[in-house]
Order: sequence, then C-alpha cells, then structure tokens
Amino acid sequence: MALLEVRDVHSYYGNIHALKGLSITVEEGEIVTLIGANGAGKTTTLRTICGVIKPRQGSVSLEGENLEPFKIHEIVYKGVALVPEGRRIFSRLTVYENLDMGAYHRIDNDGIAEDFDRVFVLFPRLKERRNQVAGTLSGGEQQMLATARALMAHPRLMLLDEPSMGLAPVLVESIFETIQEINREGTTILLVEQNAHMALQVAHRGYVLQTGEIVLDGTAEALRNNPMVQKSYLGIE
Repeated sequence: MALLEVRDVHSYYGNIHALKGLSITVEEGEIVTLIGANGAGKTTTLRTICGVIKPRQGSVSLEGENLEPFKIHEIVYKGVALVPEGRRIFSRLTVYENLDMGAYHRIDNDGIAEDFDRVFVLFPRLKERRNQVAGTLSGGEQQMLATARALMAHPRLMLLDEPSMGLAPVLVESIFETIQEINREGTTILLVEQNAHMALQVAHRGYVLQTGEIVLDGTAEALRNNPMVQKSYLGIE
C-alpha cells in the first residue's frame, strides 16, 4: 500500500477546472517530483493533498485512509507537512519561535527537543540565528527555516513547493542536498519544482503535469532521458 495515493482527483477554483483526473502515488521512503510549467497544477495538487482545496471528485489517501473528511490541521496531525511556495514564515517571530510553531500540535516534549537538535544539525545557520527575527533573514535562510519548521511537525510525508525559487545557484545545490539528507533520515517527500534538472537529480520517480493532467511518469532516470522532457524542461534540443 502506497503512503500517499491521489486517485482520479478533480479540483476546481470556482468554475476553473484545475486538476482533471489526476492520479499519483508516493511510496514510503521515496522522493517523488512533480514537474511542469507555471499554471500546470503543481501547487494545486499539494493544496489538495493537505486539505486546503477539497476535490469535487476522486480521493486522497494516506496509507489507505481517505483524507477528505479531515480539516487541514487534522491532516497535519496525521503526518503531512507542507513547505509552501514563497516560504511564508512568521516574519515578526524569531527563528526559534517559528520552529516552535511547527511543533504546536505536539505534546512529546522529549521528541520536540530531539527535533530541535535535528534541525540545528541539518541547518547550522539557523542555530546561529535562533534568536534573530525571521523577517531579517536572507532568502536562502528563510527557505531553510520554512523547511525546518515543517520538520518540527515530525511528518511522515513532506510536501515541498518550489524550494529553489529565487535562490542563488549555490544555495539551490545546498537546499537539494538537504532534501536528500531529510529523505535519508526517513521522511518521504513529494517535491514540486520548476528546476526540473535538480528535481530529477534527487528524485526516485517523477510525474510530468500539463494543464491539470499527468502526461508522463517514470523513474527519474527515464524522465531525464525522455526527449519531450529534455526539450520542454531540461533545455536540451
């Protein structure tokens, strides 16, 4: 049984049909990537999984349990954490307070302390700036903070929405190395990313999304070698 199964999902914004029968699976322990152009439906897919949008048709299941009846915060309790596009940190709170907010629903104090240690090992720069107001961090540091805040929820499944957006190339490499390390430590990841080259370097499998529909899927290696993916997303003629 897949950890995440999205089956024949149709999602709408008003009368706009954003997802048109989308089906994907994510197995426990995988990094799976969704690639596609702006407006393809990548962010809508993540918003549907975490309950921000309720599909009009189809289902989203976590280890066989339908998530449709649950509210957004209840889906977080079940082990799904979103790192949203654009970071969306609490800019007036400190780094430490942002991280603490990520664990707001937890009562296992020993586990929370362990996860603080974990994120400070993964992101030593955040440890250095733990008392700094988050809004004064650089873009790369804010991305680290948004990712670390999601980890503080101790998720089974992390949804990452455009983690490389607006970052310098050297920081992009660092962020993707950290994504791989998070996965090696046991967190399953669904990655939405316009930088298809980097996404397919770190992912095990991938899906290509166009105007709300999956048009191609396969292993990351197979997608990297696919002529359509090379031409449309990797810049290889």
